[in-house]
Amino acid sequence: MRMWACRECGFNYEEHYGLPKRNIKPETRFEDLPADFTCDVCGAKKENFECVIDG
Repeated sequence: MRMWACRECGFNYEEHYGLPKRNIKPETRFEDLPADFTCDVCGAKKENFECVIDG
């Protein structure tokens, strides 16, 4: 699974774990997150994330 990092603050979204506290199930691909997804830490938009581990 891949890991995505917020370019603004460095928060990581790991597809393997999802974000259970936001009702995003484990194994949820980044592409499948809602269009209005924002960073948990700084509120940056989904477009501000980049894939840092592709595997």
